[in-house]
Amino acid sequence: MSENVYISPESKIEDGAVVYPNNSILGASVIRKGAVVYPNCIIEDCDIGEGAEVTASVLRGAVVGKNTTVGPFAYMRKGSKIGEGCRIGDFVEIKNAEVGDGTKVAHLTYVGDCEIGKNCNIGCGVVFVNYDGKTKHRTSVGDRCFIGSNCNLIAPLEIGSGSYIAAGTTVTESVPPDGLVVGRSRQTVKHGKAQGRY
Repeated sequence: MSENVYISPESKIEDGAVVYPNNSILGASVIRKGAVVYPNCIIEDCDIGEGAEVTASVLRGAVVGKNTTVGPFAYMRKGSKIGEGCRIGDFVEIKNAEVGDGTKVAHLTYVGDCEIGKNCNIGCGVVFVNYDGKTKHRTSVGDRCFIGSNCNLIAPLEIGSGSYIAAGTTVTESVPPDGLVVGRSRQTVKHGKAQGRY
């Protein structure tokens, strides 16, 4: 592994921050006190909050809140703003989105053109479907929402606070507060019909 660290002249590393080898801190980035940047990151024009941790990820034009963890293998694009105490996990892409305090986006998810409230859980494989082929649209998710794995949120859309979206659901209409949404087809089993097919 490379023992080099590249820090642009415009960047600022506050006292008590730790930047491990094989990192590039570019543009006018700020790494605040107590933050830890583990190896293999590219951080450009970002503000990394106090006590935050970033591991093996690419962040450009993003703000990461206090005590939030990012990565490994996350990609945060320009306009991403993450609150305090959040978890942005592996293979999560965030673009032009705000994520509220305490919200977790653990893995394999695309979060684009949206606002997500506080203390939400965004499951594995969720896609914020923001583009209809001509125009980008936004999605708003309230506080304390649970978005199950493999859901598609088709923007424009509003998900009310306290809502629960069952795994495998494609959401095409806005959801009122405390709404429960199940939008998957019913499973059908044909006994013995697969015999000899594989």
